[in-house]
Amino acid sequence: MKQGSTIFLKIAVFLIGIPFLAICIFLLPQIAIEAFGEAKNGAELAYVVFGILIVMYVSMIPFCYALYQSFKLLSYIDKNKAFSDLSVTALKRIKICAITISGLFVIALPLIYIIAEWDDAPGLILIGMVIIGASLVIAVFAAVLQRLLREAIHIKSENDLTV
Repeated sequence: MKQGSTIFLKIAVFLIGIPFLAICIFLLPQIAIEAFGEAKNGAELAYVVFGILIVMYVSMIPFCYALYQSFKLLSYIDKNKAFSDLSVTALKRIKICAITISGLFVIALPLIYIIAEWDDAPGLILIGMVIIGASLVIAVFAAVLQRLLREAIHIKSENDLTV
């Protein structure tokens, strides 16, 4: 495969990470400052907001790692190593990251429910469920690709032995 044929996908992976990193750097600290001010005033709901913020920050670790693994996977494709154990490992790590993100937001869903009930905003629960669902879809897709790639590597190795 021609070098740089996946440049568009690499740029897309990079552009996916930028807004989430900006949210973690600029928006979430503002929310934390406001919640800290409310906690000083005696608002019990501020501690629920802290819990959600912690989950959001912790979920950025597997998210960034999954983006890094997808970038590595695209690099393997550029180097004609798409049908290798390295690609299978990258897909496995992406799957684990997606499951981790989904699990973290399952833990945060009761906290999101508390805020949604207090603010009378059922859309917040839907947003939390969409994050969980999207992460699970990515995990299933990565698992299917991992299985197909492992089978393709097995068939390729059998064909190489018969020639």
